[in-house]
Amino acid sequence: MFNTVAVAGATGAVGRIILQLLEQRRFPAQKFRLLASARSAGQQIDFAGSRITVEELTHDCFHGVDLVIASTPDETAAEFLPSAVRAGCRVIDESGYWRMHPDVALVIPEINPQAALSATGIIASPNCSTTQMVVALKPLHDAARVRRVVVSTYQATSGAGLQGTADLLAGTRAALNSTTYDYKAFRYPIAFNAIPQIGSFKQDGYTSEELKMIFETRKILGDDSIQVCPTCIRIPVSNCHSETINVETERPLSVAEARQLFESFPDIKVLDDPNLGQYPMPSICDGSDDVFVGRIRRDLSHPNCITFWCVSDNL
Repeated sequence: MFNTVAVAGATGAVGRIILQLLEQRRFPAQKFRLLASARSAGQQIDFAGSRITVEELTHDCFHGVDLVIASTPDETAAEFLPSAVRAGCRVIDESGYWRMHPDVALVIPEINPQAALSATGIIASPNCSTTQMVVALKPLHDAARVRRVVVSTYQATSGAGLQGTADLLAGTRAALNSTTYDYKAFRYPIAFNAIPQIGSFKQDGYTSEELKMIFETRKILGDDSIQVCPTCIRIPVSNCHSETINVETERPLSVAEARQLFESFPDIKVLDDPNLGQYPMPSICDGSDDVFVGRIRRDLSHPNCITFWCVSDNL
């Protein structure tokens, strides 16, 4: 039982989901505090039968807090979370800022919970597109050692925050009505479009989102030899990221063995019946904690490769 839990970024897209889950799961804490930027401070949010006033996130707001769950922009996490650590808080951070810091544990509970047990200060949560992919890779890696991954992601607009979803809805209305809309979260219209850029361009023509998938995968699985070639695409879906994943393993895996490995792993659900047209889709995976896998098949071009489709609720 925690005495006091603070949610930083409580008014954002992920922050709202965090509050829903804390309430649904009756998270054991005597008191909850909700923190956000100065422009959101003063808002009142109904939570667990009470109405809580949102407080401003400051360097001095963490005294008396046992656990901080933070979902803020990277620059906010960089500035304020060290103050939480100095105040004696344990911190779970959803931002990208601390993930690759050598002294910070990057944790997916189904994969490397031991890293959280030994961590002090900040525990980082991986990028959403990395998380679902690595959960799917883990049973294959344990059984046959993953050598190389080629992944294309089809990412929902909610991954760009509340404004991303607002852009999708308003932009779609504008397109259907033949009017204009000034997009705020995206450089190009997202309605009836696909944008092959998420994040800023970095080394060798890869975006920041794609590089996260490379380096975070290696850190979580504890294997720097794994090669990852990602392409991240934004599509006009409101929630749930989809990925097509091609995996080369050290020894060949049959489709039947891969399916059995997926089915036996915690929090993976297999939806894979081609005869019935059964496979994961964002419309049926929304609101679930699970990682859904389907379209499992061997790669006809390589004897040691398995290909599959993967969908998960990114929020």
